[in-house]
Amino acid sequence: MPVNKNLPNIISSYRLVAFPFLIFFAIQRMEVIFAWLLIINLLSDILDGYIARKFKLTTQLGARLDSIADIGTYIAAFCGVFVFKLDVFSDHLLSFGIFITLFILSNILSFVKFGRLPSLHLYSWKIGGYIQGAFFIWLFAVGFNLPFYFFMISWGILAFTEHIIIQLIIDEMKSNAKGLYWILKDKKH
Repeated sequence: MPVNKNLPNIISSYRLVAFPFLIFFAIQRMEVIFAWLLIINLLSDILDGYIARKFKLTTQLGARLDSIADIGTYIAAFCGVFVFKLDVFSDHLLSFGIFITLFILSNILSFVKFGRLPSLHLYSWKIGGYIQGAFFIWLFAVGFNLPFYFFMISWGILAFTEHIIIQLIIDEMKSNAKGLYWILKDKKH
């Protein structure tokens, strides 16, 4: 289905277009506008996935658009943390740095091994995305919550590690691979 006929792809495309604006508002230190736009991006990510699954509008193009838009949203959220929230993150820079490093490594590995960005959409990655999205919404709307932060970081590190392990063992990039258990099960057959 072409992008203009598939609502989830349109929503993902919106998130791609919003990315430079998010970066601009962060650089300009316009936290309120940045926070609102980031929250809209995070909520629209949930919406496009829900619509795609509910109405059977999932496509390879959609999976790729969603993955690229996710990367842009992550980069914008990280940028927002460093521009607006560095004071509350100062005691947690090591764990946040590990989180960011594994996120970057999972994307670089895919690009090097498969010549494109990943679109595995693992269960752990999806759940992690919801947790991370909720954390960033909470962070910019309410404030820093330490237990929520540790939960988000722990889940993210595990999900990114699973993502990296799967990329190391698969021969070609797949969309919507459920997780390591299913990849190993498929390899046995």
